[in-house]
Parts: sequence; structure tokens; C-alpha cells
Amino acid sequence: MNRIDKKFKALKKYGAKAFIAYITAGDPDLSTTENIVLALESSGADIIELGIPFSDPMADGPTIQAASYRALRNKVNLKKIFKMVVHLRRITDIPLVFMTYYNPVFKYGLTSFFRSCAACGVDGVIIPDLPYEEAKELIALGKKHEVATIFLAAPTSTRERIKHIAKVSTGFIYYVSLTGVTGARSKLPPEVIANVKAIKKLTDKPVAVGFGISNPGQAKDIAKVSDGIIVGSAIVRIIGEKKRMIPRISNFAKQMATAIHGI
Repeated sequence: MNRIDKKFKALKKYGAKAFIAYITAGDPDLSTTENIVLALESSGADIIELGIPFSDPMADGPTIQAASYRALRNKVNLKKIFKMVVHLRRITDIPLVFMTYYNPVFKYGLTSFFRSCAACGVDGVIIPDLPYEEAKELIALGKKHEVATIFLAAPTSTRERIKHIAKVSTGFIYYVSLTGVTGARSKLPPEVIANVKAIKKLTDKPVAVGFGISNPGQAKDIAKVSDGIIVGSAIVRIIGEKKRMIPRISNFAKQMATAIHGI
């Protein structure tokens, strides 16, 4: 049982849901990323997703695309991010999940990647552009190194496909609340709650909802039916604006944590 499993188990004991915060590693630099992780943790985040910057982030909207560009401009890469995680693990035990595209992992080498995840303290991996049908080696390596392999279910996923995703996912199932790319939305599709309820009937594994959630009201509503809420672009936007970054992130995270934990 890794840190992700322990966190969901602990939250379930108290009837609370997970606040999962996404940031792009190395935006604006790796030292600041460390400080942001610690600020998010102290403000109520339960799990941190670290986005690996990539030159062609096809699942991401303009906000996270810009964050990837800023990180890449500073020559951030996987090796440097692993070193940052090693340093973070000296001061925090919060579950850490890499969200990355397949290309950086392939270039690094799958075996080396999972070995490094285990050695450095990365608890899970999400690869949006790798469907489970093509992920047998990744799933096997994740199991061997006790690193969760988290797959995405979408509004367009069939019942049978969701069953397969639930079977192979470890850590949690990532439900994408809408079609399209990442980015804060003022409104979410009305079918989100019904779709999450349908997935929950097919599996006992935690289901976390991401894409588009940007305010406490949205988070509170969806937390009623899910096991976790993933918030990314709304946080990354604050980072991109630079002004009073840490205090503003902390304030926003506290509001989100209150909404999500107060179910």
C-alpha cells in the first residue's frame, strides 16, 4: 500500500474526500515548485500532481501549455525533476503523482523511469496519451515497483471500457469531467454527477474528477459523489500571474480544501 492508497483510506475513515492539486514542475523554476508543494500541503491539499513539461501537451489548454513552455525555457527535464522530488521527500511525505505524456517517459526508458520513481518517492503516474490497451509493460513495471498506474475515463467512455479502466488502474481512476482540453470552466457539464455515480457502481476503487473545476462551489458539488477533486489550471494561472504567488495559492487552496473536505 503506497502513499496514495493510505491517503484515500485515511480520508474515507473520516468521510472526507481528497483535494488533489496539479502544478507544472519547474514553473517558474524547480525551487519555487518545491515551495508551492509545501504551501499546498499546509493549506489542505492531500495529493500533488506534478506535471512534466512537454513541448506538445495536446490534452492541455492555454494555461498549462504556457506553464510547460515556461518550464522548458528554463531547461527543466525529468532528471532534474527527480532530483527535486528527492529533496522534497526529505521534508514532506505527501503523495506525489507524475502527470506526463508518453514521449518523455519513452525517451527516459520505461524501466529506468519506474525505477527512478520508486527510488525518489513518486507514488503514481498518469499518462493521458497512453491508452490501457498499449500500457501492458507500464502496468507491469508499476506493479513491480509499487508505483500506481492511473488511467483516465471520459464522458465518451463506454460501460465496457470503464470496466477495463477500473480493472487496470491503481491508486485511483481519473474521470475527465468534459471533452476537450484542461482549463478552468465557469460551468461543468450537467451529466458529470450522473457519470461519476455510474462509474462508482462498477468499482470500489477511488474515483477522482478533474478538468475544468475551478471554484469551491463546483468542487463541493462533485465531491458529494466522487472520492477526490483534481484542480490544476486555476492554480497554474496564479503561478503564471506571479504577483503574491504563494499567499494567493495558499488562500485559494484553503478555500478548495474546505469545500472538498467538508462533505
